[in-house]
Amino acid sequence: MAPNFTRTGDDGTTGTLGDTRLPKHHIRVETLGTLDEASAALGFARASVENPQTSELVLAIQRDLYHIMAEVAATPENAKRFRTIDERRVTWLEEQIQALEKSVQIPGEFIVPGDTAGGAALSLARTIVRRAERRMSELFHQGGIENDTLLSYLNRLSSLCFMLELFEIQQAGKSKPSLAKTGPIE
Repeated sequence: MAPNFTRTGDDGTTGTLGDTRLPKHHIRVETLGTLDEASAALGFARASVENPQTSELVLAIQRDLYHIMAEVAATPENAKRFRTIDERRVTWLEEQIQALEKSVQIPGEFIVPGDTAGGAALSLARTIVRRAERRMSELFHQGGIENDTLLSYLNRLSSLCFMLELFEIQQAGKSKPSLAKTGPIE
């Protein structure tokens, strides 16, 4: 059986979908790594949530993230070939958020993650999605990608993660999330 390693990255570079190799610290590689991290965090959330519909929704999002990673990993001349995320997927995320808004009570101040395992996992995923959005923004503004819909997708995804966190907390029977209060410890 062949070993499960190639040694091609030992020089500090990694391949793209094309003939290019980039330094592992390149913004395109950093963006891909953060998207991969976001998918892993969402996978942890999917394994932690109680509601099967939430789990199905998160899996669909993870699949979208793999399409996004393929487009970002492609060289600029190949990117359109891998483009599957468009305004319809952003609209789909917006529809999921709007559906949750009908059944979730939105707190009036910041919340502290950790009321449920699933909610905490979704909160962690949200923060990683936000970082992926920042990396994607940098790549976009440097001219590394053309599809600005990827930015919209990640922006809506972080909002959806927040709504799913609230939904998970409320589905677990907690009437409201823990709030971030200021002042001395009680």
